[in-house]
Amino acid sequence: MDTLFALPEPEAPEEAVVARYRLSDDEYGSRAEREAIFDAERAMAVAVEQAGVGEVDGNEFGGGEAVLYAYGKDAEALFKVMEPTLRDVPFRPAHVVLRQGSRETEYRVDL
Repeated sequence: MDTLFALPEPEAPEEAVVARYRLSDDEYGSRAEREAIFDAERAMAVAVEQAGVGEVDGNEFGGGEAVLYAYGKDAEALFKVMEPTLRDVPFRPAHVVLRQGSRETEYRVDL
């Protein structure tokens, strides 16, 4: 016996796609803006689930911006599925941050 304990293999770190949109005021945006974000979030959740690339994990409003979060094993694959809907959300400026790998490499994509 070479080891005392049979430890499970470590899981690959979860990668992330974080989208940020500037809203029309310095707080939570208008009702129409919030509804547009909720609609986009629901559409992306369906697309991401159907593609089997991860999950859309919610949103956050405040400080004049809306943020959408999604997680999966491959941030690029996740972004590829989400990108059409992310680009259709009309609020600008906007960008997406992709976090990849165990070292949390990040890069930004302007929308």
